[in-house]
Amino acid sequence: MPESPGGVARGFSPAACGVQRLTEVPVLKFLLWLILLVFCWPLALIAILLYPVVWILLLPFRLLGIAVEGVLELVRAVVLLPARVLSFGGR
Repeated sequence: MPESPGGVARGFSPAACGVQRLTEVPVLKFLLWLILLVFCWPLALIAILLYPVVWILLLPFRLLGIAVEGVLELVRAVVLLPARVLSFGGR
């Protein structure tokens, strides 16, 4: 599998391999919220109340991102199809 400049094989996402970003770890989010609760409890309560509202407002953008990613992968597959067909015949 060809590698990208960062040394990671193209076509594999860290999330697909079970690697989570730091912001996706629920325990870390909870600990950060507890620290906020200790230092500024009104802000922590506002954050806990507004989190579902923000999540619902950002949901269309997440769905749009999934759709755009799918379209771009389709275009990439169509563009690379002739090269894949020609390289398959040489094996």
